[in-house]
Amino acid sequence: MKRRHQRTALALLAAGTLGGTALAGSPAAASPVRFPADAAEAVTLKAAAVSPVTARAAGTTASRIATTGKVVTGGMALNTRSGPSAASLRIGTIANGTTVSIVCKAAGQFISGTVKNTGFWDRLSDNSFISDAYVQRGDAEIPKCTSTTPLPAVAGAWMLPVAAGLVSDFRTQQRPAHDGVDLGATRNTPIRAASSGTVIRVVCNVSQGSCDVDGNPSLKGCGWYVEVLHAGTIVTRYCHMVRRPSVALGQTVARGTILGYVGTSGSSSGPHLHFEVHAGVPATRENALSPIAFMQARGLTIS
Repeated sequence: MKRRHQRTALALLAAGTLGGTALAGSPAAASPVRFPADAAEAVTLKAAAVSPVTARAAGTTASRIATTGKVVTGGMALNTRSGPSAASLRIGTIANGTTVSIVCKAAGQFISGTVKNTGFWDRLSDNSFISDAYVQRGDAEIPKCTSTTPLPAVAGAWMLPVAAGLVSDFRTQQRPAHDGVDLGATRNTPIRAASSGTVIRVVCNVSQGSCDVDGNPSLKGCGWYVEVLHAGTIVTRYCHMVRRPSVALGQTVARGTILGYVGTSGSSSGPHLHFEVHAGVPATRENALSPIAFMQARGLTIS
């Protein structure tokens, strides 16, 4: 009976290994690009493209590692979740035998696993969760997680990139060239892919200086940003990240994948996410859509 319980739990927690094909050649962003930045008007800006590299774990510089452990499932890949339960949004997978960096533990759904039976879940350095029932590790003390970031709303194939209120709308009378919406998320809030797709841009976009420092309104450009190409040639753009994004050019992402973290790089007066939706490639001012209307048509509310 216990073995059947383990198989049932693993079916919920495990999945096949991830796959993806990287884009060939140099990124188009290697040359100057003209697009409407999160500023008063569209200007030609420097676009420093990030080379196609293997994606690194998100948040490794922001989270203190308590200990490491080894994923032991008996062969299958282990799902990573947005919260401490098998019902939480699946973020990705980790292969059997992988060493993981554990930041803290949280009480959640009880799981009978291959290593132990427990209700604790390990929060990893990318802010995702895995059941401790499948983690082989030493006796190092793991602190309890003090808080968990609220999961943004989900509807079908789409979700909101952050759980935060609207600060500035799309193309208002005061900001007619504002081709997206500003969402008032706090610094280091995870920014999630609004739907599955392929990363087509990972760029530092600023008129002068660096994207690795806080920006200010006198600059032009949306700092560190990512673009994802979705089905139907829909492109989403995520601006003002606090540091280099957590994904790589050409990477295939699932809905909910952490792309980076909220910051205030580029033309910005404080931490927030500037979020855009475009109907076409490349993303331009001419094909910008209202993110509010776009998400509303998919059952999601930005307010």
